[in-house]
Order: sequence, then structure tokens, then C-alpha cells
Amino acid sequence: MAVWGVGLSAWLLLHVLRQVYCEYGMVHVLSERGSSKGKDYCILFNSQWAHLPHDLGKASLLQLQDQTASVLCSPTDVPDGGFNNQIPMVMRGNCTFYEKVRLAQINGARGLLIVSRERLVPPGGNRSQYEEIDIPVALISYTDLLDIGKSFGSSVKGAMYAPNEPVLDYNMVIIFVMAVGTVAIGGYWAGSRDVKKRYMKHKRDDGAEKHDDETVDVTPIMICIFVVMCCSMLVLLYFFYDHLVYVIIGIFCLAASIGLYSCLSPFVRRFPLGKCRIPDNNLPYFHKRPQVRMLLLAVFCISVSIVWGIFRNEDQWAWVLQDTLGIAFCLYMLKTIRLPTFKGCTLLLLVLFVYDVFFVFITPFLTKTGESIMVEVAAGPSHSTTHEKLPMVLKVPRLNSSPLALCDRPFSLLGFGDILVPGLLVAYCHRFDIQVQSSRVYFVACTIAYGIGLLVTFVALALMQMGQPALLYLVPCTLLTSFVVALWRKELAMFWTGSGFAKDLPQPPLVIAPVNCPELLKDSKVPASQQDTEQMTNPTLHVKELHGPISAENLANTNTKTEQSEVSVAQREEPAGQDKDDLDSECLIAEQKQLE
Repeated sequence: MAVWGVGLSAWLLLHVLRQVYCEYGMVHVLSERGSSKGKDYCILFNSQWAHLPHDLGKASLLQLQDQTASVLCSPTDVPDGGFNNQIPMVMRGNCTFYEKVRLAQINGARGLLIVSRERLVPPGGNRSQYEEIDIPVALISYTDLLDIGKSFGSSVKGAMYAPNEPVLDYNMVIIFVMAVGTVAIGGYWAGSRDVKKRYMKHKRDDGAEKHDDETVDVTPIMICIFVVMCCSMLVLLYFFYDHLVYVIIGIFCLAASIGLYSCLSPFVRRFPLGKCRIPDNNLPYFHKRPQVRMLLLAVFCISVSIVWGIFRNEDQWAWVLQDTLGIAFCLYMLKTIRLPTFKGCTLLLLVLFVYDVFFVFITPFLTKTGESIMVEVAAGPSHSTTHEKLPMVLKVPRLNSSPLALCDRPFSLLGFGDILVPGLLVAYCHRFDIQVQSSRVYFVACTIAYGIGLLVTFVALALMQMGQPALLYLVPCTLLTSFVVALWRKELAMFWTGSGFAKDLPQPPLVIAPVNCPELLKDSKVPASQQDTEQMTNPTLHVKELHGPISAENLANTNTKTEQSEVSVAQREEPAGQDKDDLDSECLIAEQKQLE
């Protein structure tokens, strides 16, 4: 316990030091000619040297002097005339931050920008040095310096300031709508298709449609294997991110193409055009002779994934494609993966709940840098040389202008797991609703609970100003709500074991009704008495609805009359010596249709 206490204290101290010594700010740059619009660039400063104003209107607009040819470590690096009311920009290295800022302050500078080719770090010092310096000092990247020269030329002015971070960005509304909409639509679709499949088992579809109807029932063993794989992959990504990130990107492109095809295929099948099939061939997949319209849809889905893969780092618009593909992938997974019992739902959600909390809150005690493994992998490790991001998230650019959005986190993220895991429970609730005819009370309650849990996650994110494990709030909200509804409706036993489904429901009363098979033609080989006996001993079962508007007996009579008329027409067309086995087969077909 003492070891864990020391670790917790060290983590809290490190967090506080970061809040004090490392702050993001902006430098607003514009041309001295005033002919172009200004632009903000990210800076990293230390408020212990000097504070920056929060409002751009209160910041001093001073000339930026390019002194990147020197490192400002000795008086010889100071130009003639000094830095009178200017902000010099010098290269990082060869001496301490204190020596640079002290020389700048002595020679009349009103601030100092240190240009770094490496990762930005806060300019540090000690207490006595902080008390001596009264001008702001900040680091700016070399890439931004080049952009300043390209955009504004050599004569530029700049103002350093640090606006307050907004409590909550408006892009959270977009993420909320996308997440709740995906869970609601995916859960509704999965439940409806599952029930439809139960009552249409004998319907003949083409190969593509059969493939769409395939589902995977998740077992406890599969859950355990899945969690072990998630833990292993997350740790491997933390240590070998630059190598594995491209594997994840490739898997996402493939899975997103399949998901987009699965979501669009029901709409494409409604189009009257392109129903013709390709000619016979021996090629893989094409030997099934798919329809032309489905083939074109597959080409379109693959093309969308390829376009995203090529332009995935375009921050202006690539996030729209990523979110579209991500939502399609989530919908596909929700309708393909099925949890057959609430017991399985509880096991999956609780295990992933522990997994999420552990890798967000516990792993900072285990890593050398004190960083959360989950947050580092999701946002991309700071030490990554590829600067690639994992695509398994919904991302929306921040709508508010802030230093954090400009410097470190231009997007707000929500992982696919925070949609899929509760979405599987929502889908189970919808299936159970339909089977027990509960007016979708479970589905609606669980969907609302998911939305509330997501709102609580956003509030915690705003209050703590750090990454939050969304399942920490989503799992209790959805599980407890479903449990309470089942308890209130006195269906907890059925809900827990999944026994409310059609195969386990009590069957309605059955009534035996005779089927009047067509009268056999008088044949010398078959006595009349035998024909009458076979007619009377060929019953079929009819389901009698006790409370329905139309009785099963009337339905049986209607079907019998229809079958008799059809058989009578067939008898007129067939020769008089029809075989008895053919008529028996027709009787069996009539019985099957009545059962359906």
C-alpha cells in the first residue's frame, strides 16, 4: 500500500507541475504592411517567467526579429542596437533558457521566441531565475517559423497571448448525435433483422443476401479471448506504435469497406436498374454471378476507403470520410455480433469496464513517463516519428479557438469501443422487446441511458480536463437501467437467460384440422375404401390464435380451398393415370404452406 501511495503522490505532483510549468499559448502574426489577415501559431511557454494576457486585445503587438542565425548564448550574438521593443526569434541549443532570456532582456527585448527543430518542451529554470526575468519566453516550432516567412515575408509583427480554454467545445454536440444515433440505429436494425431471420429461415435468397444474414453469437470463452487480445494489442501498440499503426490502418480500410457495403446494399437492392448478372466464369467470387449493381457498389465502397487511406492526414475534410466509414463499420458490427443473453452482456461490459479503467487510470503508475497507455495510443504517442493516428475513433475538429486545439488536440475523439460495447446491449434489449411484445420499453430505456452516460462523460471531461474512459460511465448507466426495467416488469429471469425468445416462449394452443386432399382418380390398383381412409388420416396442425381478429380455423379453411382449386386445375392438365405418390406430395406441400 505504501508503494502505491508513493506512486499516486508522484503522479499527482507530476500532474501539478505540468499544469504550472507547461502551458500552451498563441502568437498572433501579421504582416507589417497590414495587407493580409493574421494567423495564430502555437507556442509553449512557462508562466513562471512571465504571464501572458488572456485577451489578444490586451497583448502588445511588437515586431518579430528573425535572429535564427544565432543561438543567443553570448553578447556577440546580440545585433548592433539590441532588441529595442522587439521579440527576437533565436534557435534553441548551446546554453540554458535562462542565459538566452537574460541576454534578450538586458538588450531591450519585450519577449523571446526560441525556435526548436525538436519536440517542444517548456522552458525551465529555478526560483531565483524566475524572479530576475520579467519578459515572456516561449518555444515555437521550426515548421511554424518557415510558414511565417512563407505567408508574411520578413517584416512581421506578433502578439503573444494565452486565451482560456473553453469548458466544453461545441463539437461535443456533433459527437453526441453521431454516437447515440449509431447506437440507436444499429441496435434497432440488429434486433429487427434477427427476429425477421427467425421467421424466414426457409426463404430462399441469393448468396449475397445469405451472407448478409450471418450472425455470430458471442460466448463467455470468446469474451475472454477478445479481452486478452485487446490488452495484448494495446500494449504492443504502446511499444511498437510506428510499426503496427499501418497494420491497423489497413485493417480499418478493409473492415470499413465491408461495413459500408453492408449498410448501402439494402438501399441499392431497391433500385430497379442493374439487376442483370455477369456472365458465367471461373473467377473467385465472380463465379457466383453477382448482380452488376452490387458489383458497382463494392467498387464504390473500396474506392471510398482507398481515398481515405491516401488523404487520411488532411485535417480539413478527411475526418468526414473517417467518421462515415467508422459509423458504417459500427453498424455492421452491431448487426453481425449478437449477445444471446443478458448474462453475456453483463460479462462483456463489466470485463471491458475494468479493462478501460485499468489502462486509463492505473497504467500511469506503471509507465516511466506517467502517461496513460490508453490515452497515449488513442491520441498517438508524442515520441512517434510517423505522426500517424489510429483510425478506430470518431473525430470532430474543435469549433472553439483555443491553444489546446491549435497545439495538441485539434480534434475531439470517441473510440469505437464506446459505441459498440453498449450498442450490443441495446441490440439485445430490442430483440427481447420484440419477442415479449413489450412496446420496445427495454430498447428505448437502454438507448436513453446510453445518452445520459455519454453526457456524464462529457461533464467529467470538462471538469477534469483530461482523457476519460467513457465505459466508466456508460456501463453502469446502461446495465443498471436494463436491470431495473426487467425487475420492474418482473421479467428478470427471462431477461437474464434470454429465455424470452421465440424458441423458448410457450406455444399457443394447437388445433388439429383435416386437410381435404384432392380426390384420387379411380384406379383399378387402389380400392375406393383405401382412398377414403388415406383422405381421413392425413391431418395437419394449425395454430389457433386465441385473441387474434382472424381465427386459425378460418385461415385453414381458406388455405384448403385455395389448395383444392389449384390441385383441381392441375388434375385437368395431367393425364388420368396420375400416380398416387404425386398427389401425396401435393398434400404435404399444402400442409407445409398452412404451417407457414
